[in-house]
Amino acid sequence: MARKHMEEELSGSPQPETMERSDEVAHAARAQGDGAPRAEEVEDNLDPEAAVEDAVRQEVEQWRDRHLRLAAEFDNYRKRTARENAQAGSRAQAELVKQLLDPLDDLMRFADLDPPAVDAKTVIDGVDLVERKMLKALGAAGLEIVNPVDQAFNPELHEAVATEPAQSPEDDDLVSRVFQQGYVFGGLLLRPARVVVRQWNG
Repeated sequence: MARKHMEEELSGSPQPETMERSDEVAHAARAQGDGAPRAEEVEDNLDPEAAVEDAVRQEVEQWRDRHLRLAAEFDNYRKRTARENAQAGSRAQAELVKQLLDPLDDLMRFADLDPPAVDAKTVIDGVDLVERKMLKALGAAGLEIVNPVDQAFNPELHEAVATEPAQSPEDDDLVSRVFQQGYVFGGLLLRPARVVVRQWNG
């Protein structure tokens, strides 16, 4: 009997007590493994309010960056437009001055004439030539002369400095004389024409 017991111990066959202890260890290991949180559980345990705040914060930063870029682009556009407008105005003024150079040369030549050696008709003809050249240049640039003789009085373009009796009802409110011509440039009234207006008194 003792020999049989020894053989069983040497053979290594598990004893009931040993098997029970092994089962307990395995069960404890499984229990410990089952208690570890899964990825889905970790995600579920996140604070939903914190996630919303983080998303809102990111969106606000994106809109802020976009706003700053748009503001910088608009500022560059405004500066570029102002610079181009200033250059366009300077070019337009330079073109107008260029057109007046010929009349200016004529005036300078007349200023250098020797009065005893030049008759009055030559001076008058020369001044008339300079006037026509200057009006042509200014007209090409957009200047319009307001000289409303025998036209209906227009308070937007004319300034009545005096009145005189009309000879008939048809002449009522017509311009009879122009004391000083008016000028319009590019649709803008530079100076109204100063006129005398006829009035019919019956």
